[in-house]
Amino acid sequence: MLVVIKGAGDLASGIAVRLAHCGFSIVMTDLEKPTSIRRTVCFSEAIQKGQFCVEDVRGTFAADLSEIPEILSRNEIAVLVDPNAHCIPLIQPDAVVDAILAKRNLGTRIDDAPIVIGVGPGFTAGIDCRAVIETQRGHNLGRVILSGCAAPNSGIPGNISGFTIERILRAPVDGIFTEIHHIGDTVEKGEIVASVEGQPIVAQLHGVIRGLLPTGMAVTAGMKSGDIDPRCVADNCYTVSDKARAIGGGVLEALLMLQKENLYV
Repeated sequence: MLVVIKGAGDLASGIAVRLAHCGFSIVMTDLEKPTSIRRTVCFSEAIQKGQFCVEDVRGTFAADLSEIPEILSRNEIAVLVDPNAHCIPLIQPDAVVDAILAKRNLGTRIDDAPIVIGVGPGFTAGIDCRAVIETQRGHNLGRVILSGCAAPNSGIPGNISGFTIERILRAPVDGIFTEIHHIGDTVEKGEIVASVEGQPIVAQLHGVIRGLLPTGMAVTAGMKSGDIDPRCVADNCYTVSDKARAIGGGVLEALLMLQKENLYV
């Protein structure tokens, strides 16, 4: 089964890893300059680096559609610069998974493919997709929803070890982002992690930098620019997160369920 995953950030990449392990052929789409925070586990990195591995799965940049078959023949994930997913009607996948995580639908339609799955809030199963996958941490994380919507965006980051908004690093002003520390580094509360136009971005807690934008990225004031994990396990920066793995399991369940029950056009 050929699956197009819209988005190649950390949650989309966690989905891709689970599907790749089960033998699905995967094409991922993203921006020319991705804004992924957890870059060490994002297939979007293949756009800049040519190839990138997440755990034991390799993603390879495809400059155009003609390169996709060769990449897939090597059991690798093809990664395209195609933010609007114009490739979908051209390659006619068996399934489309919208994992952009924009908290709203940016154009995915129920007839884009025989099976269409929306990840997180912004989609309604039966209206603009066949199934929705719950992304909110808690009892229903990864649940397959066949009628209705996921929980609405709370605006509050997930609770990890008692911390929510404190975990997130945000740009203080518009400008160019500069790393001072790097993903995997341990920082103390009050320590400068990065800067924008000379304005510091300060850690609000002790922990490991799990995600950080790259130096040179243009940002706007308030833009999410990094993530600190209070659990202080540096190895976790280089593997798919518990949340992404759970959501990936939900997508896998939905694909197999919809295929088995022939709930497509």
